Amino acid sequence: MNPSVSKIAVPPASAIVRELPGAYFYDCYAVSLLSAGGSALEIYLKAVGNTPRWVNVLMALRNWAVALVGLKNLGQLAALTPDKPASSYRVGDRVGIFSLRMLSENEIILGDNDRHLNVQVSVCKLGQAQPQSVAVATVVHVHNRLGRLYMLFVAPLHRRIAPAILANIG
Repeated sequence: MNPSVSKIAVPPASAIVRELPGAYFYDCYAVSLLSAGGSALEIYLKAVGNTPRWVNVLMALRNWAVALVGLKNLGQLAALTPDKPASSYRVGDRVGIFSLRMLSENEIILGDNDRHLNVQVSVCKLGQAQPQSVAVATVVHVHNRLGRLYMLFVAPLHRRIAPAILANIG
């Protein structure tokens, strides 16, 4: 049984809330974990490690399309370093397609900055209640027209991809 994913406001206690002013796009989803969650980074690693196949197909299509306009190939969302434990990651390390920008037990912020936009993703544990719940917020700042054009296509897909990945945490 997959956990229920719901759209919520970005939690005020989350560090990513500071990035909301001026954002071109943002959203946030919450999910209750069916099993012990661990640290925010462990939760993220588990989530992207179970990325649905159709999301990987879309990422491959995205990488092919953006190469035509000179943007970077991000690879696959679940392209993690095999057998690297969560405890060995440090701020600045690559974690799949993102760089780790902030790291604590209860929240991580990952991000990527390119010439068209700056995207940040927060995984934030919500309180101490059991079962554990987490909020995953995405905040995007665009740099130019290319970023706005990119988001025209990506935003609707993101609204399907983010909940699908969270539903597979289990």
